[in-house]
This record gives sequence, C-alpha cells and structure tokens, in this order.
Amino acid sequence: MKRLLISLALVLGLATVFLNAQQPANPNAANIEVLPVQGTVYMLAGAGGNVTLQVGKDGVLMVDSGLAPMAPRILAEIRKLSKGPIRFIINTHLHPDHVGGNESFAKMDPKDPALPLRVLAHENVLNRLTAANPSNTPNPGLPTDEYFMPSKDFFFNGEPIILIHEANAHTDGDSIVVFRSSNVVSTGDIFTPDGYPFLDIAQGGSVQGEIAALNNILQITVPEKTQEGGTYVIPGHGRICDEADVVEYRDMVVIIRDRIQDLIKKGMTLEQVKAAKPSSDYDTQFAPAGSFVKPDAFVEAIYKSITQKAGAK
Repeated sequence: MKRLLISLALVLGLATVFLNAQQPANPNAANIEVLPVQGTVYMLAGAGGNVTLQVGKDGVLMVDSGLAPMAPRILAEIRKLSKGPIRFIINTHLHPDHVGGNESFAKMDPKDPALPLRVLAHENVLNRLTAANPSNTPNPGLPTDEYFMPSKDFFFNGEPIILIHEANAHTDGDSIVVFRSSNVVSTGDIFTPDGYPFLDIAQGGSVQGEIAALNNILQITVPEKTQEGGTYVIPGHGRICDEADVVEYRDMVVIIRDRIQDLIKKGMTLEQVKAAKPSSDYDTQFAPAGSFVKPDAFVEAIYKSITQKAGAK
C-alpha cells in the first residue's frame, strides 16, 4: 500500500494534498463514530472519508475503506456490529481517503474460498490505480470485480444493492451505491454537504457531470414528509443527509456554474473570473476555515471544466 500511495501521489495532484489534510496525526487517538442510518446500514465517520456499513446474516459490506492507517480502528468498530466476514468493499472512487484501507482488509481476509472478499468499483478506478503502479507489483487492495456498464446490482443480506456509475462527476470512476430496502444512498465525494465539491479535472471530473450526478441522486431519493426524512444520504464527508440537503447543494453548484459561464461569455480570463468572486455568497457555508476546497480552487475547476469542454468542440 505504501508503494501504491507513493504512486498515487505522483498522479493525483490535488488529491494528495487532500490525503495529507485528512491524515490523522495519531490514528489511535482519532475519534471514530458509528451512527445508525436506517435499515441495516450504518455510517462510520472519522476514518478519512465516510465509510458506509451494511451488516446482516451474510456478513459485512463496506462502501469505501478509509485511510490506510485507520484500518485496525475501523475493523474494531465493525466487530462491535458484526462478527461475520467482510465480504464486499465497494470503492466509490480512487482517492486514498476512500481506498486506503483496501489492502489491509484484503490481508485480513480469512481466504475461505467459499467467502472471498470482493472489491468492487467502476473499471476506471481499477485502470487509474493500475496505471499509478508502474512497478506492476501485485496489490491485494485493487478492485477484483470491476464493472463497465452504467450500473451493477447484486443481492446481499436480504437486500438489493445497486451501483450506478456517475461519469465525469467528482472523477470519471464515481459510483453511488443504493441500498434499496434500507432506503439509503451512499454517494462518495460527489456530495459533501459542508464543503464545495472537489472537481478532480485531472481524473476526469467536470462540473456538468457533477450536476448530472446530483440530479440522479435526487431521482432516487424520496422524502417522507415536508421534504424531510425518507431516503437518507451518506456523503463522502460530513453528516447524514436527506433529499433537501442534496437539493440545496445541487442548486449551489448550478448557480455558481451559471455565474461563471456568464462571465466566460463576456470574455473574462480565469483571473478576472476569480476577482469577480462568483461564489462569495456561498463561501461562508461551503468554505469555512480549514475546508479543503477553497473558493478560488472551486471557481478555477468550474472555469477549466467549462472552457476545456468548449475547446473540445
């Protein structure tokens, strides 16, 4: 895993900064919290990216695996919920705070041929992680069961699990995971309610894909009453949410995108667009002190996303 992370650092650019920002100074002292969501689904926070857990008679399914040093702590929390085998890890994308624990959990696998650990992800995740490992050293943490169609589904712990590929959103390998019976959606970093989205342009992300992904999440979620409750949404980072939170987030991205698009049509350069501060009325909410994606970085990502697409026509 160390070799893989070093390789990723060369490839992921800003994602490496994100890893450093999320890395706990002392993994043993980090505060990990496990919150019941609904049905058989839980959210584990404090391990890097949020980890979604589904537990039942067949064992444990994880969505993302947190940072590499946090794997023992994550396992300790899982064992408070279930003594069953960890059967699945689904990676929502390739960033280290979401795939870092893969190798550790793969090595914990009891190697029972009847109960193998399967690591699922979109094929773009596997392709990019493989390309980032030029030594071709075998790595047990890489996805073993990738998919290339728009979606993949299977049945586990008495519940249909649906993976949906969201192309060119946060990255080009994003998956959202739907727990149909529990009525929960796990989004990865497509949705981070307390901060601007990280549009990783270098890894295939785009503002149009981000908006499309958020709209697709809204097609799946159903509120219970007065736009509250109903389907719960587990973000890549931050609190448990519902549809209303995603609506507010989607609207924010669309409004800032439209403002930047209008400034581009007026012939403004990137520096002029930044100086116009098109996100200023949202900065207090989505760029608090210590946030990873700063306003200028978010504006620049949208600008590049729009202009690169226009240049390709």
